[in-house]
Amino acid sequence: MSGAANTAEVISLGCRLNIAESERIRTLVAHEDVVVINSCAVTSEAVRQTRQAIRRARRARPDARLLVTGCAANIERDQLSAMPEVDGLIANEAKLDPRRYNVSPRAGGDLVDAGIRSSPGPEFAGTVKHTRAFIAVQNGCDHACTFCVIPQGRGRSRSLTIAQALGEVERHLLQGAPEVVLTGVDVTSWGHDLPDTPPLGKLVQAVLDTFPQLQRLRMSSLDGIEIDPLLFELFASEERVMPHLHLSLQHGHDLILKRMKRRHLRRDAVDLVRRLKERRPELAIGADLIAGFPTETDEHHEANRSIIGELGIVHGHIFPYSPRPGTPAAHMPQLDRALVKQRATDLRDEVTTTRDTWLQTLVGSPLSVLTESDGTGYSQNFAHVAVPAGTPRGSILTIVPKASKEGLLQ
Repeated sequence: MSGAANTAEVISLGCRLNIAESERIRTLVAHEDVVVINSCAVTSEAVRQTRQAIRRARRARPDARLLVTGCAANIERDQLSAMPEVDGLIANEAKLDPRRYNVSPRAGGDLVDAGIRSSPGPEFAGTVKHTRAFIAVQNGCDHACTFCVIPQGRGRSRSLTIAQALGEVERHLLQGAPEVVLTGVDVTSWGHDLPDTPPLGKLVQAVLDTFPQLQRLRMSSLDGIEIDPLLFELFASEERVMPHLHLSLQHGHDLILKRMKRRHLRRDAVDLVRRLKERRPELAIGADLIAGFPTETDEHHEANRSIIGELGIVHGHIFPYSPRPGTPAAHMPQLDRALVKQRATDLRDEVTTTRDTWLQTLVGSPLSVLTESDGTGYSQNFAHVAVPAGTPRGSILTIVPKASKEGLLQ
């Protein structure tokens, strides 16, 4: 990336919510000579990658202002402010406030605190610069999982109203978005802070009813224990709700789930998936799983591994546990790092095996594929599919794959 004047660059790390917010940030700084790092702090590795991105950006853009926002800007404030490459920090809750980007250029290496500790209300964003329009309908988290620092970086849970969410969806549909993804930090807590505490299913139903032209509606990671009856029914029977359920599962053993302060047990996840697949057999399951949580024994790890096959997890996000300062789990008995990494590898291998078996079942079946810009696309159940050369990004076409190789249907 050149260092030309009035060239803005936003580097997004971490979750889908950050992707959505980064697109709004781009509009705020479009005519500035600035680099904004929208950081992640979910793990120690995420913080390392944030620091790495800062250094890389400064080498590429030595004369631009370099600002850091996102969760790490709150949680790792002292660490990041000490970096000589950084000109300013913008508090995560203020990242969509245009006033926060009006900071002084570099001057003698002094850090400009561009952030504020409170803001007038929730900040949300969406984007159609990606193939999918990610629309953040919820932000923050009210839970206290023992491994997680995200509530420190995102604050309390807050929701868009239904009218606000519908306005965001309409805006992106008018811009030609072929698929909408409803996202957030803890999406299933949407509505808990609104009058009458509407369930998430009510919002999803409103989107579907208001926009019959919407072809594909996808949900980001959900807390299975909070899937309300209406949302369950929509997943089970509504064709425009993609048959792709990604669960914030975290572990497959009840004792570890309790030590994580999760609100579900293994049987809850198994029962949910069983009931949904009885109604909609093509449903693909994804899940977040943590390997090597403190006190995890071989027995606990085996339960974590075995739930992958029991649920049929074909889209797995595997995180090797790393202690985060300020969390209760950081004070629990820790496992050897080599063992944690090995267990994470075990889980990834199990997901790969489960996914490869699943992909073989899709060979020869017609799939509706939304195309990316790299010669591939994703089916309704998020299988990765090769598409004909030259197919424009954002097209929806039917493909009958003839083979599966290295996770890609061809």
